[in-house]
Amino acid sequence: MDLGLKGRAVIVSGGSRGIGLEVARQLSEEGAGVLLLGRGQAALEAAAARCARAGARSGAQAHWLALDVTAPDAGERAVQDGLERFGRVDALVNGAGTSSVRSIEELTDEEWQAQWEIHVMAPMRLMRAAIRVMREAGWGRVVNVSSSSGKRPGQRNVAYSVTKAAELSLSRAYADAYAQYGILINAVTPGPVASELWLEPGGLVDQTVHARGGTREDVLQAAAAGLPIRRLADPAEIARVIVFLCSEAASDVAGAAWSVDGGAVPVII
Repeated sequence: MDLGLKGRAVIVSGGSRGIGLEVARQLSEEGAGVLLLGRGQAALEAAAARCARAGARSGAQAHWLALDVTAPDAGERAVQDGLERFGRVDALVNGAGTSSVRSIEELTDEEWQAQWEIHVMAPMRLMRAAIRVMREAGWGRVVNVSSSSGKRPGQRNVAYSVTKAAELSLSRAYADAYAQYGILINAVTPGPVASELWLEPGGLVDQTVHARGGTREDVLQAAAAGLPIRRLADPAEIARVIVFLCSEAASDVAGAAWSVDGGAVPVII
């Protein structure tokens, strides 16, 4: 299937690792130019180089911009950089996010606010800036990476669940407002993913071991056992759905929250 992405320009936040990096790599393979956003310059440089290799056949460009997406001006800065690099911004993937193992009693006001800033305010500001450009062009795609926890709150980090639910509402509200202008906005809701957030030293697996005991293997087995598919997702599996939603092929999809979670949420929604 030709996804119609060759020559498009896509901004990907959280693009230096995990799902975001895999999205950017697959977009590059499809011939789209990508602008990767993140905080760490070294990681961004490596990620952009990987995307450039993936897009070498089509000549797709891969660039990066180091910034804190929770900064009030991050959306404007990112879109301006995309316009300077590509002369256009066709799609936006809001993939930046984070979580930690914190009981509901442990969560502080500062932690609640930090989750709100990265999962709601940051994607809102990026959408607000990007949509102005997309509306002039009469075409655009936005994909917000929420979570299965946004549909079914979990106790690993209630602040994460609540703000991911808010991100879904944000996506739907913007979808309703801008679909008439050819800008199609959707969300995806992954479950547990075998990415750095879970697996790196000090990540969610290690934090769960520290909080609840057991071994890394125990935690991973329990996470997999809680899914009908009986395994954690690979980032590439999530990315394939996101890339489709960025494409010409997703021309009748607006306001959706696609579960890409191995069956984690046991309802049809």
